[in-house]
Amino acid sequence: MPANRLAGETSPYLLQHAGNPVDWYPWGPEALARARELDRPVFLSIGYAACHWCHVMERESFEDPATASFLNEHFVAIKVDREERPDVDAVYMDAVQALTGSGGWPMSVFLAPDGRPFYGGTYFPNERRHGMPAFLDVLAGVVDAWRERRTEVEASATSLTAHVARRVRLADGVAGLDARLLDAAVGALESGFDAVNGGWGSAPKFPQPMTIDFLLRRATAGDARALPLARRALDRMADGGIFDQLAGGFARYATDAAWLVPHFEKMLYDNAQLARAYLHAWALTGEPAYLRVATATLDFVAREMTLPDGVFAASFDADTDGEEGATYTWTADEVRAVLADAGLVEAWPLVEEAYDVTPAGNWEGRVILRRVASDAGLAERHGLPPGDVAELLGRARGALLAARDRRRQPARDDKAIAGWNGLALGAFADAAALLVLEGDPTLDADAARYRAIAERAAGRLVAVLRTPDGRFLRSWKDGRARHAGTLEDQACMADGLLALYEATADERWFTVASETAAAILARFGDPAGGFFDTADDAESLVARPRSLQDNAVPSGGAMTACVFLRLAALTGERGHAAAAEAALAVVGVVPADHPTAFAQWLVAMDWQVGPVDEVAIVGDPADPRTGRLAAVARGGADHLRWRPRQVIVVGPDVAASVVPLLQGRFALRGQPTAFVCRDFACRQPVTEPEALAAILAE
Repeated sequence: MPANRLAGETSPYLLQHAGNPVDWYPWGPEALARARELDRPVFLSIGYAACHWCHVMERESFEDPATASFLNEHFVAIKVDREERPDVDAVYMDAVQALTGSGGWPMSVFLAPDGRPFYGGTYFPNERRHGMPAFLDVLAGVVDAWRERRTEVEASATSLTAHVARRVRLADGVAGLDARLLDAAVGALESGFDAVNGGWGSAPKFPQPMTIDFLLRRATAGDARALPLARRALDRMADGGIFDQLAGGFARYATDAAWLVPHFEKMLYDNAQLARAYLHAWALTGEPAYLRVATATLDFVAREMTLPDGVFAASFDADTDGEEGATYTWTADEVRAVLADAGLVEAWPLVEEAYDVTPAGNWEGRVILRRVASDAGLAERHGLPPGDVAELLGRARGALLAARDRRRQPARDDKAIAGWNGLALGAFADAAALLVLEGDPTLDADAARYRAIAERAAGRLVAVLRTPDGRFLRSWKDGRARHAGTLEDQACMADGLLALYEATADERWFTVASETAAAILARFGDPAGGFFDTADDAESLVARPRSLQDNAVPSGGAMTACVFLRLAALTGERGHAAAAEAALAVVGVVPADHPTAFAQWLVAMDWQVGPVDEVAIVGDPADPRTGRLAAVARGGADHLRWRPRQVIVVGPDVAASVVPLLQGRFALRGQPTAFVCRDFACRQPVTEPEALAAILAE
């Protein structure tokens, strides 16, 4: 079949549809002009490469000649990759949610030729079932309405467009923002917590890395309720099928409440945020299991999601050749045979008991590996030293992974999304900074490796996606940078670069982050307060989107507030703090009542409430004495290895530094020297790690 107009795109999702008999257009003025010329409605289909039901609808409808013929005769059909065009997705998702009360992908929306939506839904089957109309019936109904009831269609389009174009503002301010609001948010999280399974909500159940990170922050502030909630969620997810027990990394969500059955797609943004949450939990508690999950997840990203030029791919599909989860599940006989072939017969009883391997299986007659017995419990029951159990299970996992790698593999979406790469930069940078605190040679080597991964990715992203005015474009694939970057892209990249600056003391990352923040102020600001999702020179849609709630990734506005609060601590510039305060004013106290929907805003509020320590260390980063001061600053007092309300800058030449927090400092008696400040008011400088620890403990 000859290719349609999608053949020239870079998106793997769009290219998957390039051979459909549907005469697809990519989003753009050509498609809408064609609809106006023919006076036809637009059928807009939005999805993404890792989406299972997107593939189902393609097989059932878009590859069906009869359906394609009807679409081509009566509609102008447009296909959009939501990951490339989150602005288009946001506008029309708002419309579908207004129409149906829910949303999802694939998203199916019908538009007037000028882009105004008038009807829509999500997945439509090829035949009527489960109360859903057949897709062809939906198409026929839309055509009939367009021809026979045009006035009603136009009225619906006008009304729905007015709804999506409204300027969202949840509050008129956050006067009196203090720890009481954060305490209330923790209380709401406690009351809505699933004490049995960990986490929030029922099936389908999503990880909540932003929520967990907020709870970890509140734990450092002394809220005794917060840490048990975070730990229960982290423990249950790590033991569940949602975590890949062989290769590391997390699936998008669980289809059940107990984290057993994953929706098998793996997304960069989930793994970046979850790796960071587990890393912070380890740094706070010292629990080795959290470090193992964090490093296994980072290693999965490094091994399987890193592209040849060092940037990070978007996702892995849920399906393998059309079968969901085909790569990942087992039978008991398959597991036993792999272990026998590897000479690990003695490991079988341990694997069987540890990972819930039974002849009946735990999902549709097959086994999803999940951890149901600890090393200590296995050692006691089998009369083995715990170290032997861990060693045997490790070898068994290696053999099973090698066998799994020989199976058919899910497709990888190789486009690099700026914002998601920024989240990954933050995770690798935090690992580079925190792992050196233990003084363990293995962890030191891991820290150096993660630093190199982050620096290589950051260098490439800046080279290929950054525009002359300091903004980042959205997508990089096959040597082509595509699409205007959203607020999410700018804010997440700035956040990752600031984390990389603090981990490496390389001021070029601070400079790029600062220039990106300036571009946000210049191009994304709303004069009424807060920020839009698109720049003032972006393509004009029927509405200019501004999404306040967090979804799978942080709200662009919330992450922007975090970036500006961090920059305020690094620069002392009141304008940064004012921009963050204006963004926070848009959501007001709503996050305290709906914490899982606004968790990144709560993180920003935690920054705002503070207090924030500003630590400037004058000295050569390669000098061991400087390193000891930096380690104390990152490790804090009483072995608290994570201090979330803190910035650290290190540099030898304060006169040449571009970072205001370093400027004007000095080396006391020629030795590496630390300054601890709040709001740029500093304590007496110190040169001894013990003295620095004492100041930080106060």
